[in-house]
Amino acid sequence: RCAALAPRLLRNSPALPGAPVPGRTSASSPVVTNRCGEELQLRRFSAAPSSAGVSYEQLKRLLAGRKAVVIDVREPWELREYGHIPGSINVPLGQVNTALQLAPEEFDEKYGGVMPQHTDNIVFTCLAGIRSKKALDTAVSLGYKDVQNYLGGWQDWEKNEPQK
Repeated sequence: RCAALAPRLLRNSPALPGAPVPGRTSASSPVVTNRCGEELQLRRFSAAPSSAGVSYEQLKRLLAGRKAVVIDVREPWELREYGHIPGSINVPLGQVNTALQLAPEEFDEKYGGVMPQHTDNIVFTCLAGIRSKKALDTAVSLGYKDVQNYLGGWQDWEKNEPQK
C-alpha cells in the first residue's frame, strides 16, 4: 500500500525551485516522510541545461580559447546581408536536427566545420536569440549536454564588437 503512495505523492507535489536534476543527489533536497515512515526525496525534473545563457563577453572568451562550437542558425542570406560571428558555423534552424545526427565527415562537408560531439560546449546564436533557443532545445533532445544560447544574437554582437 505504501509503495503505491510514493508516485502519487510525487505526482501531486509542486515542482520545487532549486531542486536537483534527476540522477543527482543533494543534501539540500527536500525530504518528506510518507504515512509508512519512509523518507522520499523530492526532485524537480528538467532537461534544461544549468547555464543556458551566454553574454557577449562570455562568448568572446569562449571563442578566444576555442572552448566552444558556435553554431549560427540564421539563413545563409542573413549572414551575407548582415554579417556573422567569426569562427561560427552556419547551420540553418530547419537543418539543426538532421545536421546534429550526421556522420562527422558529412557535417564537415556540408557545413564547413567540425561536428560537435555530445560532450562539447555548443553555443547557438541567431539574430536576437529566439531561433537559437529552439536549436538549443533540439540539441538537448538529441542528447547534447553542454549547450548554451547567445541571448543577444547577432544584434548584440554587432552592437558590442568594435568597428574595424
